[in-house]
Amino acid sequence: MKKRAPKQVYILGLVSLFNDISSEMLYPILPVFLTQVIGAPVYILGIMEGVAEGMSSFLKTFFGYLSDKLNKRKSFVLVGYALSCLSKFIIAFSNVWAVVFTGRVADKLGKGVRTGARDAMLLGYSDESNRGYVFGLHRSFDSAGAVVGPIIAVLLLSLWREDLRNIILIAAFPGLIGLLLFFFVKEVKVEKSETTKLRFWASVKSFPKNFKILLIGLALFSLGNSSDTFLILKSKNIGMSLTLVILAYVLYNFVYSAFSVPAGKIADKIGKTKVFLGGLILYALVYIGFAVNKSLWGVFLLFFIYGFYIAMTDGISKAIAGSIVDKERAGTAYGLMQTVIGLSTLLASVIGGFLWTLIGPYATFYFGSACAILAFFFLIVYFRTKEMA
Repeated sequence: MKKRAPKQVYILGLVSLFNDISSEMLYPILPVFLTQVIGAPVYILGIMEGVAEGMSSFLKTFFGYLSDKLNKRKSFVLVGYALSCLSKFIIAFSNVWAVVFTGRVADKLGKGVRTGARDAMLLGYSDESNRGYVFGLHRSFDSAGAVVGPIIAVLLLSLWREDLRNIILIAAFPGLIGLLLFFFVKEVKVEKSETTKLRFWASVKSFPKNFKILLIGLALFSLGNSSDTFLILKSKNIGMSLTLVILAYVLYNFVYSAFSVPAGKIADKIGKTKVFLGGLILYALVYIGFAVNKSLWGVFLLFFIYGFYIAMTDGISKAIAGSIVDKERAGTAYGLMQTVIGLSTLLASVIGGFLWTLIGPYATFYFGSACAILAFFFLIVYFRTKEMA
């Protein structure tokens, strides 16, 4: 029985760390670069993000299925990280918004290509004794990049406030380091059976009932899990400076990174569904807090607790899925999970925006809290702890 994560998980974690540093360095800079340096209208930014996110969501299932069908994981993950790395260079050297658009699409295409296969690799490195720990460890590395990346971006902005192009170019190099590290990751293969010969839709339909129930629960929750942009906007509305808002967001990612491994260990010990359902309740409470909070210190407290919620749900949900589906179809399963979550989250942001505009900010957060509570009761009715890992 495996008690600790194998070396391959640490290497894959480092790859995700450097890739996320690269992406998070770009995240706060890209809107300004596109609108002020390139001169694109703001609506182009919205179209670009919508197209890129939507395409990525759909492709995760398809490429996850291909990795199952070909019984190859590493090549898909390699191409995915390579595309994301290349995208930063494309954006850095662009002079028109269409090229920036191409770079952003390449970045999200890379995520769509690699996600299902990468999570299937992590599943292959784990067993029932350490599955929560393995996925928690990987999320810890990944979320650490969301701490380091914005800090580097803020420091570089203080040095080169007028030279965003060079900052974007620098942002490409952590991704390049991660890409080089990936060559040290070993392929994960499983014995093929008749199930891998199924056609795409037949393969999706044949997943166990428990997995489909999990997908419905995740969709219900994600329908209220709108973009963190709303949390940032609410924090600004109560009088926080942009610097303090960034620090609060960094605090959230720090807690997420620090608690992901302990959450995974706890999940392996007491049950993954218990930890996951606890995370949903924590999310509901945090969103109620954002609806009513008017204090600057309250924002920091809520972002702090928010980090615990994501640590208790993100990697743990993948560990739960890994206990339901067979490893030879894990790429399809994880890709489908991310597609469902991604599309529901996109819809959540649209709904959240309309609620914010038509009723008020509190409506967006109450709706998110209600969706989390609904998902909690849906899953607790259909799942019993003894039936799940």
